[in-house]
Amino acid sequence: MGYEFGAVLVFAIVAVGFALGGITASRLVGPKIPSAEKSSIYECGERPIGVAWFNFNPRFYLVALVFVIFEVDIALTFPVVAVFRKWTEASPTLAWVAFFELLLFIAILVVGLAWVWAKGDLEWVKTLSPTTSQDDAPQRRAA
Repeated sequence: MGYEFGAVLVFAIVAVGFALGGITASRLVGPKIPSAEKSSIYECGERPIGVAWFNFNPRFYLVALVFVIFEVDIALTFPVVAVFRKWTEASPTLAWVAFFELLLFIAILVVGLAWVWAKGDLEWVKTLSPTTSQDDAPQRRAA
């Protein structure tokens, strides 16, 4: 099984050349009339409102982490699925081992998803359930 390193090298050179060519063409052809308004920071064509340093709600991070976990699941599962037929032809024992390892891997991820779902971390709008009522608070402070 030979690798065509020449093709990979040509592809890498073309990719780097394409990027550098685009940057060079932009510098040569683009307008060079700076102004204060052009130098100001903008977001999607809108003027900024308020300060940029504020905290995001942590649930966005949790949803992003769950998404990344399932993306990694696909990235790690696809190669096994792609060669599974060759494994079954070569050695049925190896195929069964790979099959059960893949099932265990997916089962761990499903348990993790169920746990996150049960905790309510996939809900965009969370309702806070108070552990104590407001009427109990003054009594606890007096004690």
